[in-house]
Amino acid sequence: MEQSLFLEYIISHFPALVLRHIEKLNGKNQTALTYLHRILLDKKFSVDGRWASVIGNYNRVAADVVAMDSSLPLKKRDSLERATGKIPKMGMELWLNEEQMTEIDTLIALKTPINEIIAKILADVPRVIDGILERLELMFLEGLSTGITVQDDNKNVGTGIRLDYGYLPENQFGVAVLWSDADNSKVVDDINRVKTKASREDGNTLEYAYGDWYAFQNLIKSKQFKEQFAFNKGFVGNNIPTPTIEQANTVFKSLWGFTFTEVNRTIKLEKNGVRSTITPWAEGRIVFTSDLKVGALVWASLAEANRKGQIKTATYQTADEYILVSKYHTIKPSFAEWTASQARVCPVITNVDRIYTLDTKTIQA
Repeated sequence: MEQSLFLEYIISHFPALVLRHIEKLNGKNQTALTYLHRILLDKKFSVDGRWASVIGNYNRVAADVVAMDSSLPLKKRDSLERATGKIPKMGMELWLNEEQMTEIDTLIALKTPINEIIAKILADVPRVIDGILERLELMFLEGLSTGITVQDDNKNVGTGIRLDYGYLPENQFGVAVLWSDADNSKVVDDINRVKTKASREDGNTLEYAYGDWYAFQNLIKSKQFKEQFAFNKGFVGNNIPTPTIEQANTVFKSLWGFTFTEVNRTIKLEKNGVRSTITPWAEGRIVFTSDLKVGALVWASLAEANRKGQIKTATYQTADEYILVSKYHTIKPSFAEWTASQARVCPVITNVDRIYTLDTKTIQA
């Protein structure tokens, strides 16, 4: 590993490009994909390099009324479990081969406008940053919709990892009739069961709901929901129109008090040069939460990041606190200019006692 062959351009433009890209992701110049994990998780630094999720069953109970000078009655301590593990490392790298580097040299020799040269040299910087974010989004959406995320040989090159967030079995529901049966499904009744469990038994107010296109389309096309929609609108007649997401959210808000966000996200993976596309959200699953923030994006320091001031053979920039981006070149095994990213980070869902799931593809007895 040696310093970048385009060091003059890297030093002058690398930091600004990383900053602009993160600002765009933060919404200051929003044209990129939305990352739900950046909205629903707070960043948290881990000193010991481990992720931990405290799973508590904290039920509110009323205090007792006691006589003056009498002792206070002892209440039962709620159960407490801890899920924990090492924070995994992830990363990727892209390269400019000899032909591409020669093209850049030609642009420089021809005194091409500097912006065009910089665009060629630093084209891979946003891609390696987004690569980390795409992996985190995959893990988060899979984890939020199922309670478990598994990055195995089918999704990953390298070490497999499994994170189990400990979703409470009593907060996971099926349906009376499959939602794909528009005439007979009981979508309103199914959601009422979830809301009743949350509010009456657990004292939780459901504020948000997340689900995929499959669940949402089956919901708004069902006879029971359309009848509820017609009732709310004062509509009279048999030919009830299918509501839009805005109209449906009006019903959700008035009937249940939450808004529905459709999760429509695919992630591209590459393994052994072959690309594939997966949908991380479990099909037909709806997740209800009482809080906007459902956990933390837990990150730890990288050994290379701690010593980057001592390493003179690469140029570094840090993106969003936890992503280390580097630029360098190699002579062997190939003559190439590299852009790499790495991070020790993982999404951790902690508010499991305030999260409820509804599987619209599974009948609950």
